[in-house]
Amino acid sequence: MLNLDRLRTLDAVARHGSVSGAAEGLHVTTSAVSQQLAKLEREAGQQLLAKNGRGVRLTDAGRLLAEHAARILSQVELAHSDLEAHRGQAVGELLLGAFPTSVRGLFPGAMAVLRADHPQLRVRLQELEPDASLPRVVRGDIDLAVVLDWYNKPLSLPDGLAKAPLLDDPADVAMPADHPLADRREVDLEEFADDEWISWPKGEFCHDWLMFTLRSKGVEPRITHTAEEHHTQLTLVGAGFGVAVAPRLGRGPVPANVRVVPVRSTMRRHIYAVWRADADRRPSIRAAVDSLRKAALDVET
Repeated sequence: MLNLDRLRTLDAVARHGSVSGAAEGLHVTTSAVSQQLAKLEREAGQQLLAKNGRGVRLTDAGRLLAEHAARILSQVELAHSDLEAHRGQAVGELLLGAFPTSVRGLFPGAMAVLRADHPQLRVRLQELEPDASLPRVVRGDIDLAVVLDWYNKPLSLPDGLAKAPLLDDPADVAMPADHPLADRREVDLEEFADDEWISWPKGEFCHDWLMFTLRSKGVEPRITHTAEEHHTQLTLVGAGFGVAVAPRLGRGPVPANVRVVPVRSTMRRHIYAVWRADADRRPSIRAAVDSLRKAALDVET
């Protein structure tokens, strides 16, 4: 009989395209993956992997079994959801992923509600950007992710995912306290055409959004510094190295030498939870979404 854990390992290799990628996704060592695959080959009685340069590839038999493994694991997920729904209680383990400012601004409150209302539910949280968390939800590596897009640049969701809106998060422009526009009640992005900008790293969704948005206003941005953390960006702003977009969620105290001013045409991030549609009936998913919505209401009020 084929072992389910070994089928899960083969499925991970097929999805990630390598033994090392499968090991990372399964949170095990590459040696453990290789051992599981060797045992699965003995169970199947056929070679499932072949060397391909410095890596490996699935053989015809490996691809065939990997297709079956994907269907079997999907059915197992459905069975798990149905059993949890039949029991009607949020129990077991729930794996969550979320981008950094939502981890700071939403999750302390949301997880406190989950712990109080569902003491038998074990929650594990990972800080992940949306481009990393979405594939993991699709693969089943995590159960639910909190992601974002911008008012003028939607994030494309893969098929098979369900979503629930949580809140809209306004974003301001952060500038040094001695900036000529620092005392204004509102500003337009076009007014910063001659300023240097501090942005998220190149290639990140929010960096691409900033470039797109400024160019749509006729501004060719001069990105002089990049930083992932908003607090780091604000520190650079305070030191006089440029201006930056500063979302409000999870922003925390603003340095004394920084001013944040709203944009006349409000910039907003749309923040929502996503999960696999085939897990929709799981009470733990519903409990997580409910707790996040409660935390979002507290943020908005």
